[in-house]
Amino acid sequence: MKTRTLGKSLEVSAIGMGCMGLTFGYGPATDKSDGINLIRAAAERGVTFFDSAEAYGVENEEMVGEALAPYKGKVVIATKFGFRNGNTKDGLDSRPERIRLVAEQSLKRLKTDVLDLFYQHRVDPNVPIEDVAGTVKDLIAEGKVKHFGLSEAGVDIIRRAHAIQPVTALQSEYSMFTRDTEAEVLPTLEELGIGFVCFSPLGKGLLGGKIGESTTFKEGDVRSTLPRFNGEARDANARLVGLIAEIAKRKNATSAQIAIAWLLAQKPWIVPIPGTTKLHRLEENIGGANVELTDNDLKELGDLLAKQPVQGARYNEQMMKTVNR
Repeated sequence: MKTRTLGKSLEVSAIGMGCMGLTFGYGPATDKSDGINLIRAAAERGVTFFDSAEAYGVENEEMVGEALAPYKGKVVIATKFGFRNGNTKDGLDSRPERIRLVAEQSLKRLKTDVLDLFYQHRVDPNVPIEDVAGTVKDLIAEGKVKHFGLSEAGVDIIRRAHAIQPVTALQSEYSMFTRDTEAEVLPTLEELGIGFVCFSPLGKGLLGGKIGESTTFKEGDVRSTLPRFNGEARDANARLVGLIAEIAKRKNATSAQIAIAWLLAQKPWIVPIPGTTKLHRLEENIGGANVELTDNDLKELGDLLAKQPVQGARYNEQMMKTVNR
């Protein structure tokens, strides 16, 4: 597995593993032993970057911590703070005392002495970003955190935070189907030397090519509430993925691998973190790092996306209120 550098010095595998879906967001949680085995399978295949969060449930950090204990010092584990009581339904909470509490709890659950990358999960409009960055700066000085990150933050917040404590990485949704960060956020990250970690690089599964007219979602799967996955929008998006798959076939790849390769081709400081609960999907995702897209390939994909853009918003109205502040 090739590596990439986030910020000035955080070296990670070119493709990371998003661990959210093991316990949160996509229906019932994965059995703990199965989750541990999958995370370790990723590590054995060269993945060194793993993403968790308090909001994914206590069991998520515990699963990640137990799975990666044998790889201590060889992997980078990211986690996040920012929700009241660690529950996305309870609203935002990035007060300094809350950040400190989450850090202590995450250290224990992840079985580590220091948090490699500590993100603010969502921007809290009730707490000045200077206070957030200053608190993480203190945690870094105390040796409890190595790197500071933001998630779904806009340009103003990024600049203000970076002025207090250098931001190593921004984590936001980015894929061939979600490109709103390209106009202002990506140029800002490049200017400031901040890495970009892309969650949902496969469009929450759409770009995997298995979602279509007959797809039903399990209870608790957030996609059942998202405009992009319902009705005519879902069907149109499935047809678009089919066209991407035709390009993929010529490259001896899958549509998911093309989606990952497309992200890697955008900037050398972009790192996608696809998630999965299945070993064969994990191996497919990792294979995306080996797909080389030529300038002609990128132009063909760009022309296709311009001609037939994705249909439907990525989030529902309530969820959109917390992003790109």
